[in-house]
Amino acid sequence: MTIRTPLCDLERQIGAFVDYYYNQRYHESVNNVTPADVYFGRDKAILRERKRIKKQTIQHRRLQHQKQAA
Repeated sequence: MTIRTPLCDLERQIGAFVDYYYNQRYHESVNNVTPADVYFGRDKAILRERKRIKKQTIQHRRLQHQKQAA
């Protein structure tokens, strides 16, 4: 049986927050990727993929717009 104390609960909550802050939350100061992405070198690939998707989306929208205008 595990006894839960306020200190154990606090440590668990702080750990959960730190995990969220570094591994899930996007940070504007590092181009809207997570600090973990930057640390492990994944940021450049993520930013390249976002740029590719953005370019593809803009091209698709232009085609849709041209079709509607015709």
